[in-house]
Amino acid sequence: METFGLKIIASDKVFYEGRCRNLVIPAPDGEKGILPNHENMVIAIAVGIARMEVEEGKWTEVAVGTGFAEIVNNRVTLLVDTAERPEDIDVRRAEEQRERAEEQMRQKQSIQEYYHTRASLARAMNRLRLAQDKKWNI
Repeated sequence: METFGLKIIASDKVFYEGRCRNLVIPAPDGEKGILPNHENMVIAIAVGIARMEVEEGKWTEVAVGTGFAEIVNNRVTLLVDTAERPEDIDVRRAEEQRERAEEQMRQKQSIQEYYHTRASLARAMNRLRLAQDKKWNI
């Protein structure tokens, strides 16, 4: 099967750079699949779990933050706030982040603070979901 070039750039590092056979990314309106020779486009990325097939039948899941994907000439670049592998997630810290965000949601906030807290809660829940899924799949 053909491949395409994939580069995942998080705000603090280049998370992945190499070849990929298939990529599924979370978008605001659902998941989007990308295969080799995909049409050129830009796609918004929502907080969620991206899946990439680097080798045939071997999928890797990555917790990603908001950003966008650019597809040009059989090369895909993901520019995201965060990108984490399941084994890199500190479950206790993510649980504390979720609890803090839930407590802040119960308090009166400005609209800006509300959206910031909601985004923080979404990131924590996403990290916990990926970490818990991997714990049960061992």
